[in-house]
This record gives sequence, C-alpha cells and structure tokens, in this order.
Amino acid sequence: MNERTPGTVLLRNGTVYSPADPFATAMVTEGGHVAWIGSEGAADGFADGVEEVVDLGGALVTPAFTDAHVHVTSTGLALTGLDLSAATGLADALARIAGYAAGRPGDEVLLGHGWDQTRWPEGRPPTRAELDAATGGRAAYLSRTDVHSALVTPALLRRVPAARDLDGFDPDGPVTRDAHHAVRRAAYATVGPVQRAAAQRAALAHAASRGIGSVHECGGPDISSEEDFTSLLALARAEAGVRVHGYWAQAVHGAEDAERLRELGATGAGGDLFADGSLGSHTACLAAPYADAPHSGTAYLTADEIAAHLTACTAAGLQAGFHAIGDAAITAVIDGARLAAERLGADRVRAARHRVEHAEMLTPDGIAAMAALGLVASVQPAFDAAWGGDDGMYAARLGTDRARTLNPYAAMLRAGVPLALGSDSPVTPLDPWATVRAAAFHRTPGHRISVRAAFTAHTRGGWRAVGRDDAGVLVPGAPADYAVWDAGDLVVQVPDERVANWSTDPRSGTPGLPDLTPGTRLPVALRTVVGGRTVHTRPNE
Repeated sequence: MNERTPGTVLLRNGTVYSPADPFATAMVTEGGHVAWIGSEGAADGFADGVEEVVDLGGALVTPAFTDAHVHVTSTGLALTGLDLSAATGLADALARIAGYAAGRPGDEVLLGHGWDQTRWPEGRPPTRAELDAATGGRAAYLSRTDVHSALVTPALLRRVPAARDLDGFDPDGPVTRDAHHAVRRAAYATVGPVQRAAAQRAALAHAASRGIGSVHECGGPDISSEEDFTSLLALARAEAGVRVHGYWAQAVHGAEDAERLRELGATGAGGDLFADGSLGSHTACLAAPYADAPHSGTAYLTADEIAAHLTACTAAGLQAGFHAIGDAAITAVIDGARLAAERLGADRVRAARHRVEHAEMLTPDGIAAMAALGLVASVQPAFDAAWGGDDGMYAARLGTDRARTLNPYAAMLRAGVPLALGSDSPVTPLDPWATVRAAAFHRTPGHRISVRAAFTAHTRGGWRAVGRDDAGVLVPGAPADYAVWDAGDLVVQVPDERVANWSTDPRSGTPGLPDLTPGTRLPVALRTVVGGRTVHTRPNE
C-alpha cells in the first residue's frame, strides 16, 4: 500500500466496535477515512475492489486510543534512560543510580525518573550526599514519579547557582516549585537534537504499540522548551505515526500572545499551566492542611489571573486550560472561569471547551460548576490505581475521608462534565486498557464508571477535547484511526454491583469490549493505524 496516499482496505472476519452497527464484523477504509462498516456477508461485495484484504482472524477492531495528557520527550527519556519506578527501597534506588552512572560515562547530565519514597520501607528519598556518592560526583537530575519535585546532585546545582535562592529549594532534599523548574531547564538543556529526536520517536513508537493513535503533548516554559515543543510537532508532521496535538502552558494576555501560541503550532494555551502542584510532593493547593504536613500546599495562580487568561483566550478563539489538583486550586480555576463568563458571556466560554488537567479534588459544587461552564476534565485514572485506597499515598497525604473523595468520575459523568482520559506519562505508563480498567474498577466503588463510558472517554473524549466531534469513533466518514486487538472474550461490563457485572448476550445490541476484570489479561495491540497508515504491527504477527 502506498504510504503517502492510503489505499482502500477491507478488514473482515473479526469484531468491529462501532455504534453504526453493534454486530459489525468488517470494515472498509479508503483515503484515510472509514468508508463502510457491516457484516461478513456484505463484505464479499468489497473483496475484489480493494487494494488490501486483512483477515482479522477473530480479532477486535476499535478506535485508536487518544492519550489526553502526555510529556512526549520526558516519556522517551524515561524509556531510554534510568527508570527508578521499580526501585524497591532506598538501597535499591542508589544501586540503580550507581549502575546507570557507570554505564553512561559520556553523559553530561544523568537523567532519571520515577522514584517514589512513599513505596519504600525507609519512607525517604536519598540525601544529596548519598546521591553524590552514587553518581561519583557527576551532575544528575532525577524526577519524582509525579514530576513535581526532583533529586539533584551538587554538580548540577553548581550549573544553576540561582536555584538556591528560589522557592522550593531544599539544602539536602528534593527541590520543588521554582527551584525545580530552574534545575529541570538546566538538565534538559544538555539534551541535544539527536538525543531529543530519538527520545520522541521512542515515546511515539511505544504509544503506537499500545494502540494509541493520538496524544496531547503538554509542554510549557516550566516543563520543556520551545525548541523541544516545536521539534516534536515537526517530527510528528514529517513522519507517519501517532498524531500529536500540542498544548503550550503560557499565560495569554491578549491577541499578540494568542498569535504567538499559534505560531508555535499549539492547539491551545493550557496543558500544564500550573494552578498548583501535586499531592505526592505536597504542592497541590488544598482548602485545609495536609494530614502529614503543617501547610496547605502552594497556589501558583489567583482567580483573577486565571480569569484574565481565560478571557484573553476565549476572545482570541483559543482553547485554554490549567493544571489543578487540590480543591483550593480547582476552586480558583472555577472562580476564574465564572469571571470570564461574566465578561464575555457563558455561551462563549462553554463553546471554547477550556480544560482542567487532573481535576482530582472535586466537590459536588465544583462538579456542577464545571458542567455549567463546559470545562473538560482531562483525568488520569491510573493515579487512583497507583495512589488510591485507604493505605495509599492519597490517604497518607489527606487522611482516609478526604482521600475517598478523589477522582469522582461517576459523579462527573452524571453531571455532564466531559471526560478525556490520559496517563500524564511518564508519571504513569502509556497503557490505555489499564487506564480504562482503573476507571471502571476505581478503588472507591462509588466513583466507578462503566467500561464503555471509560473507553469512550479514552477515545472519542480525547478528540472532543481538541474540538473534534467527528473522530475517535468508527463510523463512515470518520478518520481511519483504529487498533486491532488480541482481546479474548468480549463482554458488556457495568460498575454497579447490584446488577450483573457483564453480559455476553448479543441480543442486547450493545457492542462488547474486552473483559477488564482485575487479574485478567489486558488486550494486546496487533496493529495500530492512523489516518489509514499502519504505524505499528506486532512482531511475528
């Protein structure tokens, strides 16, 4: 098939997940779009007129996933660099750091990611002296799993002496806030174009191998660089692969700023425009103090500043957004959106589909306000899988009662808040079926949503979050972005334990999805197609 102009392809002898036909077993794509969906018998009429026939052998075809919150270069660097997520304790982490340093003698700055002291018996990260010894005195930047704090060596700090005078600097522990942003910029500045492109390709290839067809890159001056952002968008345009929609987290004050964002190629002025930090690093902004710290976190933006950004973006026809995790930060975003609606009219604000990234500590009033203002919730269910439950990090930071209120997906859907699911990779892995499972089997049962609702939020929801209502679903005319899965038995699962948890009765007319009951094997992507072009094929398939 010509890679430049996608030809006509017939997929048959499988199961096609489509609202157009709940019993579909075949699909035709042409010129990068879905042309037809139907039954096996009707597929015979297409077989002689297509360029390629794919025998699915009973496999499942679904829309490709969209991951609505990713840091592509950081993900690639984590995939190709030092991964500390599997470290079992302080000694193990230091041994991994030492081994990595010994194996990379030419690296100007050692880069690593994923440590989480809350999972270690010692309950603490390495001291700067311990880190210095493990690296042999070399410059190193090791981000925590939430990427809101980092371990840094004295050699790296010598490159950024001003960091010692910034908010968030600790003379011996992890750096947070402005100090963290400063050292991160210095560390990533040592990543050259070749290493950066290799990391980006690695991340996008990994996404494709997981059945992901689109990602929302969340960049910004406190996270990466304009060069990193624009090079990623250019790479995605030039090479057949996963689609990249870029968000740049910089405040907009007027039309000139908005035009500058468009020149960068940004879809919107949001992503990680920080209203606060994270719970794991004690920087999420709370209405009441942490259970394990004598403060309430950090507010980075006021409601007035938020309103100014939303007003300017709405007036310029640009989507805006904010990173907000703590209840006080989310309240500030909502208050800012209300002020913008008073200035410009609620209809204009709703039409812009402004976003709130993470949106974890929502109250019932906050949920109602988000729905009324048309704010999209870009959420990460794997956070709950990793840190939820009565014994998890959330409970340690907030106490059990507050922790149980986090990530209330069922209430959000009931209220009409649009959901777009993602990973925040490298914070949690690019693993969309695990993300759907985490939403459907939330650690707090009352927050669970159906597999179908979670799947829709992870496919069509991501497209709607960028203003496209015609994609993320397999119907005639939609983009031919799909994945083929080795998925096992298909069922219809619901989150309410008072009724049957699944049904395999085809007479229901509800298309089935893989059984995601915890403990079952997750589906494996055999093939991922974007715009009619194959971007991933499983080896030996």
